[in-house]
Amino acid sequence: MPEPSDIPVLRFEDVTVSFDGVSALSGISFQAFAGESRAILGAAGSGKTVLLKAALGLVKPDSGKIYAFGRDLTTMREKELFDVRARIGMLFQESALFDSLTIEENVAYPLLNQRTMKVPKKEAHRRVAQTLDFVELGGTLEKFPAELSGGMRRRAAIARAAVTAPPLILYDSPTAGLDPITAHTIMALIIKERDAAQTTTLMVTYRYQDGNLMANFRYNSELGRLELARHGASTTFMVLQEGRMVFEGDQDSLEASKDPYVSKFVTQRT
Repeated sequence: MPEPSDIPVLRFEDVTVSFDGVSALSGISFQAFAGESRAILGAAGSGKTVLLKAALGLVKPDSGKIYAFGRDLTTMREKELFDVRARIGMLFQESALFDSLTIEENVAYPLLNQRTMKVPKKEAHRRVAQTLDFVELGGTLEKFPAELSGGMRRRAAIARAAVTAPPLILYDSPTAGLDPITAHTIMALIIKERDAAQTTTLMVTYRYQDGNLMANFRYNSELGRLELARHGASTTFMVLQEGRMVFEGDQDSLEASKDPYVSKFVTQRT
């Protein structure tokens, strides 16, 4: 069920995270609403992945507040976080599929192992098959990850992130290491998931063109393909530098930025 449009799905309030005295995030504040996309750019070590882990409650901030669906994650015990995490999908770097499980078992894992979910195995099978069809992997249920190409494993990981129909999905470098054609396919699936379910989407990426696709294309369910959005999609760009957010705004403002650190992500279009 979509979240009320006036309540942020995810909100960071002056969040600071450090490890062994070294700051990973410093004073991060932003809000993401239902159906909104955010493309998060930044150099290696700028805090992008830490931000996603903090949004999942996997990393506790040293100061500041994080709210998901209006609930304060920073005050919750681990047990209380299960309900919130059940409403958040996550695509980890390099897909992070379980090598010893079939693709069906990998995708079914959130349905069968979330403490707040009680999905019968027959229903789980139906939902897994439906979701794998959605990412065009309908014939892979009995295969193992090692039998799939890198792009297919990434699609299977997207299916696992989306199978519970979460209102919020976090993508950590979804196109890293993929050839341009496969990367475009992955981005098309992310946009398809966002638009088909009005999912709030946070995507960490080093590829400006990923954000460009997210900002300017939408999925046409009737035609079954991406098309240029007339007025652009609701996409905000964020740029992190050494744990600080040095830019937040739309694509036009990003491309107009004179900051040399910010502008280098626009020029790196390959």
